[in-house]
Amino acid sequence: MSKNIICRRLLISGRVQGVWYRGSMQNEAEKLGVTGWVKNRPDGRVEALVEGTTAAVETIVEWCWQGPPAAHIDHVDVSVDQPHGLRDFDIGY
Repeated sequence: MSKNIICRRLLISGRVQGVWYRGSMQNEAEKLGVTGWVKNRPDGRVEALVEGTTAAVETIVEWCWQGPPAAHIDHVDVSVDQPHGLRDFDIGY
């Protein structure tokens, strides 16, 4: 049985840098079996590309609205992307 893999690009705004957002998201993604990456942007937002089953991607997107305890999320912009066949979840800088 093959899984349908979806991909979403996320832009997370609020207090999301300097609060261990990227490391927390990597941990959550690995628990869910989501692949992709997350990085800080110069404009203060965090950008992520997440790939996995529909249920796993929807769960990580929901998590992004909460983030780690020190974060304060104002908005999560979600756009559809094509799957890239990523195998890991990496933190970019």
